[in-house]
Amino acid sequence: MKTHELDATGLLCPLPVLKLRKRLAGLAPGEQIAMRADDPAAIIDVPHFCAEAGHTLVETREEEDAQVYLVRKGN
Repeated sequence: MKTHELDATGLLCPLPVLKLRKRLAGLAPGEQIAMRADDPAAIIDVPHFCAEAGHTLVETREEEDAQVYLVRKGN
C-alpha cells in the first residue's frame, strides 16, 4: 500500500494537525500518511488527534531536523 507524504515543516500549532486531518479525509481506511513536522507541539498534538479521531499512530521518528509521524487512517 502506498504511503502518502505531507510536509508540515515550518508550520506551527495547530496547522500541522489541521493539514493532516484534511489529507486523511481524502484517503481510504487503512491508507497511511507520513507527515514531517518541526513544530514542538506536534509531539503532543498528533498522538492526541489520532486517538480522538480513530486513526493509528504507527510510528514516530526523528529524521534530520524534523519528526516524522506515520499515521494509518481509521474507519
